[in-house]
Amino acid sequence: MDLTRLLFSLFLCTVCRSVELTFELLQHDKSCFYQVVDNDIEVTLEYQVIAGGQFDVDVVVIGPDESELYSEHRKQYDTYTFKTREKGEFTFCFSNEFSTFAHKTVYFDFYTDEDDDPLVPADGVHHEALTQLESSLVAMHDTLKVVSDYQTHYRLRESQSRNLIEHVWERVQLWSVGETVIIIVVSVGQVIILRRFFPDRRSGI
Repeated sequence: MDLTRLLFSLFLCTVCRSVELTFELLQHDKSCFYQVVDNDIEVTLEYQVIAGGQFDVDVVVIGPDESELYSEHRKQYDTYTFKTREKGEFTFCFSNEFSTFAHKTVYFDFYTDEDDDPLVPADGVHHEALTQLESSLVAMHDTLKVVSDYQTHYRLRESQSRNLIEHVWERVQLWSVGETVIIIVVSVGQVIILRRFFPDRRSGI
């Protein structure tokens, strides 16, 4: 098997099975995404709210027959895995309709595990035994996928922590400004009150 075709097959196999996206979800808004999946395929939807409000969102997964496969309300993160029973278009929606002011930043990863060997041609038959190079490339492909998943996980944790710290920092700044204003007002008020206890009496000459 040609090395260039092999590498391209590995890349294409990774791209076609996964949809990964980070998007903004405004208040009172709902966003839906659609993906066509074959029958008897294991599908996984992983999502996480990385910024905004209480880090929660409503999520619904709908099958090709309009049946509701998954529904969660005000969830921060979750992973849902199911196996398709028919080929068709699956819909997964994220809703922030319950929020009045806060908009959210949502990350999701929608991928399928078709259990296909990236080295198997379109006819589903591999006519040759795997060479050492092919076996090494398959192992490298699987390892890089695991590394990519870990990198994504830690990037999400870092982004969520940074947003939380920035939110706390803004609250601390507002509280500090408020305390400063209160101290100034109290100080001026005390000076005015004390001056009233000691009126300036000057005797005429």
